[in-house]
Amino acid sequence: MIKFNRYTLGNGLRVIVHTDKSTPLACINILYDVGARDEDPERTGFAHLFEHLMFGGSINIPSYDEPLQRAGGENNAFTTNDLTNYYLTLPAANLETGFWLESDRMLSLAFSEKSLEVQRSVVIEEFKQRYLNQPYGDVWLLLRPLAYKVHPYLWCTIGKEIRHIEEAVIEDVKAFFKKHYTPSNAILVVAGNVNQEQVKEYADKWFGTIPAQPRPLRNLKAEPEQKEYRNMHVTREVPSDAIYMAFHMCSRRDPEYHTMDLISDLLSRGNSARLYNELVKNKKMFSEISAYLMGDLDKGMFVISGKLLDGISFKEAELAVFAELDKLKQELISDKELQKVKNKMESTILFGEMSVPDIAMNLAFFELYEDADDINKEVGKYMAVTPEKIRTQAKLNLKRENCSSLFYESQNKN
Repeated sequence: MIKFNRYTLGNGLRVIVHTDKSTPLACINILYDVGARDEDPERTGFAHLFEHLMFGGSINIPSYDEPLQRAGGENNAFTTNDLTNYYLTLPAANLETGFWLESDRMLSLAFSEKSLEVQRSVVIEEFKQRYLNQPYGDVWLLLRPLAYKVHPYLWCTIGKEIRHIEEAVIEDVKAFFKKHYTPSNAILVVAGNVNQEQVKEYADKWFGTIPAQPRPLRNLKAEPEQKEYRNMHVTREVPSDAIYMAFHMCSRRDPEYHTMDLISDLLSRGNSARLYNELVKNKKMFSEISAYLMGDLDKGMFVISGKLLDGISFKEAELAVFAELDKLKQELISDKELQKVKNKMESTILFGEMSVPDIAMNLAFFELYEDADDINKEVGKYMAVTPEKIRTQAKLNLKRENCSSLFYESQNKN
């Protein structure tokens, strides 16, 4: 069980503290409740651009990395469609340095044309390298708008197109920061060899004086139920044909999420999983195949993707996948098969609670989902999944009319 204390500052910043005296380190994790779904459809990629800009220095600290490295620390960050997360680790004795750095850029990020130009160039290059000039790199640029028609999940965190980043101006950047990078829109988690009272003192000292602002209201368009099968066929210079099948499902917050997560494991976790066993090993139709969830905070996607072996058509491959899904809908799985994936899931969760940075990050995630204390209930929710729940969710979600398939053909075939 992960123990923690939690309180909220007067400006709305939620603070969570977890003490672990077995490590000499401390971790500061700040999660901002802003992601790609919060962007203007004509100004996409801003949340990810901001992840880069946040390391460009604040008004009082021109270089973020230098003082952190002098204190023996390291840092990183990432952006998703739902959130932006920053984290640093450093010797616990230097904890206040982390508070100083993080609070200053929340209060007074340095905005300059030079910094914007540098980070804009970095993001544009990343767009080209990861999404345009890499085999299968544009899959999500194609699959998301195929599966989504109105919800902002229809674009990637990198943005819809390079033009949106190229045209970003300093006024847009300042407005995005002012709206989303506020105490009331953030969750601060401190974990490691820390003293609860000292953390509270530092939080009040460094973050408590940051002016309060209203939490931004989110009014996103709900994706309508998909009632017709969709597909797209593209040809690219890639080593082999690939298929991507996206199904709409519940959100990360919904109780059905844990059932769908175990379905993905039943289908593709390990060499004894159903899709691997039947379609890779027995029928030799795929060289690899996997099933996974996006874990979205709004209604998300369940994805099955695989590389086809030579001579296998897209139609054959897709029908073979649906045949395996139909088995889940028609037959109750055995308690033994279900328990096997439950045991693997429990191991994964417990392993994810071994390092201080992972604990800090997970506490922030669960607080964003609804309640940080749910981190201690997660294993129980997976254990409560029954064969009947598996069949019900498979019938509800893994059906043809709820599927968007991307057929990604290799133009290098003989």
